[in-house]
Amino acid sequence: MKLGKLQEVDIRKVWPHEQYDFSKWLSGEENIKELGDILNLSLTDVETEKFVGNYRCDILCKDEITGKIVLIENQLEPTNHDHLGKIITYASGLDAAVVVWIVASARDEHASAIEWLNKHTSDELSFFLLEVHAYKIGDSDPAPYFKIIEQPNDFVKTVKAITQSAELNESQKSRLEFWTQFNEVIDSKGKPFNKRKATTDHWYSVAIGSSEASISIDLVNKEHKIRVGLWITDNKEIFDALFQQKNEIEKSLGIELDWRRLDNKKASVICTYITGLDFRNQDNYLHLMEQIIDVVLKMRNVFPKYM
Repeated sequence: MKLGKLQEVDIRKVWPHEQYDFSKWLSGEENIKELGDILNLSLTDVETEKFVGNYRCDILCKDEITGKIVLIENQLEPTNHDHLGKIITYASGLDAAVVVWIVASARDEHASAIEWLNKHTSDELSFFLLEVHAYKIGDSDPAPYFKIIEQPNDFVKTVKAITQSAELNESQKSRLEFWTQFNEVIDSKGKPFNKRKATTDHWYSVAIGSSEASISIDLVNKEHKIRVGLWITDNKEIFDALFQQKNEIEKSLGIELDWRRLDNKKASVICTYITGLDFRNQDNYLHLMEQIIDVVLKMRNVFPKYM
């Protein structure tokens, strides 16, 4: 079998102009989703050329899960001090919690600066440095490739932030360990959905492409179970519409659900339970996590069809 040779293409031949070519291309729905997948973010509400005083950043968007503002600054040339200053200025002016700096090539001193920012800022801030390349085989169209040069170590930042204010209790340690391992399992399965940062929270959210709802995974260790369900933030009409299709939805999922309208609260939840959780015995963690991922994927596939 004859194989083609991978050839790198000058990115300036693919995108001659940062603003009119690259930023426009990156802000497209499929391309911004691809970038989000690489960063483990669900990027929505995309705006281009957002003004910050007399300056303007390239792309501003939001992480659907956390609601954090994401700033993307593009530089189709080697990194320099000017752009490093710009991303900090823009992030401050726009109150961005996630900064993504995309460049043609990253100089060592600027990679070290991003690494330093990730180590010495709070866990509320995240800095990414990526190189963008383009490749083709023979006469094929060029294909983009994003290479992560620096990114936050979420596990370290989470532990550091918590230990600065108080020692982790046993439940917090157990939840952090569970979610850290859960993210590793997601990675091992080829990231079927975007991860969120491992924290000490009892819950973990997965986006479904709607600002009205998400899938929530909740660790209920006292009852030795895990709840996986559609969490509807504040819309009883969506719950009622789904409930009218209860039988069809449960048949499509192959799961009997617990339908909780929660009339005294803004939120509603439609969920199922996975039993066997015990923080003192992690022998079945992999089996539990595989069950969680299976249910999440089913819900992500089924629920949006009825919303």
